Amino acid sequence: MGPRTHGPRSFDAVEVGQRETDAWAAYYLHDWAAFLRASVAMVAAGFGMGRRDTLVGAWLVLRANQAWAPFPDNDPQRARDLMRRFYSLVISDGALDLDPGHASELEVEWWRVHREHQHDGAVTTDDLVGSLVALYAYVYAAEPGLVRPAAEWRVEAMDLSDRWVRAGCSRSDPLLAAERRALVASHSALLDAVSRSGR
Repeated sequence: MGPRTHGPRSFDAVEVGQRETDAWAAYYLHDWAAFLRASVAMVAAGFGMGRRDTLVGAWLVLRANQAWAPFPDNDPQRARDLMRRFYSLVISDGALDLDPGHASELEVEWWRVHREHQHDGAVTTDDLVGSLVALYAYVYAAEPGLVRPAAEWRVEAMDLSDRWVRAGCSRSDPLLAAERRALVASHSALLDAVSRSGR
């Protein structure tokens, strides 16, 4: 087996951003087969695990998102449990050193804050940025200030996604292309932050 070329500290930011856009679009269209395909590609590009672990990890991400998707009656605890299993898989591969339970709490927390941001004007953009900064800083052992630009770009992508959903979820809508650019910018900024964190 050749040397590992991609991992959580050396991921392909363009590929991850593009595939995450595909996953977000599939999520809102409830096209779960397309979501799984995007998730496989996203996990492969983002974590660089072996084929089996990549497939299992992508399946766990899919099931977590399905548990989260219903509104308002979703299952946050199941989503956290599934994401805990995902992060446990990443740890077992030796890619990151973290507590999978805490990582899953932070992961699903930004999902919660985003949903509240969508439906409650009292939840601000800064709240959403802060939830992502907390996740990135913990998972990648990086300084919060370094990962903030990545969080801000990702929130921009969420706002574009929300506008795309309100406009009817057309795949030809220019908002989807703008979302893709924002997510690529977010992951590029995250990769830069991780490379500067010295860990």
